[in-house]
Amino acid sequence: MSSRSSSAPDVRVRRIYEPPSPDDGVRVLVDRLWPRGLARTDARIDEWPKALTPSTELRRWYHGPEGEYEEFRRRYEAELAAPDAAEALSRLRERAADGTLTLLTAAKDPSVSHTTVLREELSREA
Repeated sequence: MSSRSSSAPDVRVRRIYEPPSPDDGVRVLVDRLWPRGLARTDARIDEWPKALTPSTELRRWYHGPEGEYEEFRRRYEAELAAPDAAEALSRLRERAADGTLTLLTAAKDPSVSHTTVLREELSREA
């Protein structure tokens, strides 16, 4: 059991294009597609759990003319409840309990992306 289990996990969100920081802890890419223009050697990621990323269909819907954030959030939460995603979420929650976890995304505005939903999910009790 982790010594941090009684406090909220330290889950951060950063753009993948920002330089890595020594206090990032475990760096997890949470986008389905590799970020454009970024060499894999420069990314310094520890994990890339694609089961936690929004499906291609959901991502395309959200970035299309019909997409709006609250509906995206609802649909993404449903995807996170699927067995593969739930298992990956559980593993990431365990890592977050052991120290800082930084979710990395190429999204221009992470506050209205899947990273906000994922961060909230990781902060909830299992």
